[in-house]
Amino acid sequence: MFGLFNSDPTKKTRKQYDALLVKAMHAQRNGDIKTYSTLTAEAEALWEKIEGAQRNKK
Repeated sequence: MFGLFNSDPTKKTRKQYDALLVKAMHAQRNGDIKTYSTLTAEAEALWEKIEGAQRNKK
């Protein structure tokens, strides 16, 4: 009943994940492959965190 007022804990993390992917895409387009790979690795770590939270939620 009160679940309506609880926010999704992964919502903020998903926004960070999406922002990292956008930054990585722009870095790749600009030819900065080192930054691209760093940002992609950070995004993958966040994705693992999101998946872990979803597994624990079920």
